[in-house]
Amino acid sequence: MAGGKRTASRTGTGGAAGRDSNRVVASNRRARHDYDILETVECGMALQGSEVKSLRAGRISLQDAYARVADGEMWLFGVHIPPYAQAVGFGAHDPDRKRKLLLHRRQIDEWMGRVQQQSLTLVPLSIYFKDGRAKVELALAKGRRAYDKRHAIAARDAGREAARETREAMRRR
Repeated sequence: MAGGKRTASRTGTGGAAGRDSNRVVASNRRARHDYDILETVECGMALQGSEVKSLRAGRISLQDAYARVADGEMWLFGVHIPPYAQAVGFGAHDPDRKRKLLLHRRQIDEWMGRVQQQSLTLVPLSIYFKDGRAKVELALAKGRRAYDKRHAIAARDAGREAARETREAMRRR
C-alpha cells in the first residue's frame, strides 16, 4: 500500500466496552419498596482502578447507600465495594469511602433545592456499566410509611390477581 492511508476498523463488539454495554452490576430493590420514586437521573462516578475491577466482578453492596450534596458537589455514601483481590498495597482502596457523583452544576443545584424544600431523599437505584463507564441511577425519593407499603403491596397483588383471571378467561375460550 504505497502512499495510502491505513484505517483500523472497529466493528466488532469485543473488548470491555462491548461486553459491559448496559450491564447492571447491582440494583437496590429495597429502595423501590421503601420509597416513592419521584424522578431519576443517570450520573457517573469517580472511581479508582481497583474499584472498577471489583465492580466488573460484581462485588458491590447498595444496601444502606444514599447520596448527599456537600460543598456544592454530589457524594455517594454507604456503598461498599470490597477491595480487588489482586490489588494490594498502593493499588488497594478503602471499601467504604465516599464517592463523587458526576452531574452538571444546574442538576446538583436543582436537586439540592428540592431535597431541602420538600424533605426528600437521594437514593441510588442501580449501578451499571454503559459503554465501558460506571454509571449510577440516582432517584429523588419520598419515604413511605408502613401503611403506604401495605397499600402498595395490596395494589400489586390485586393487579396480579386480575392479570391471572384475565389469562385464565382467555385460555378457557
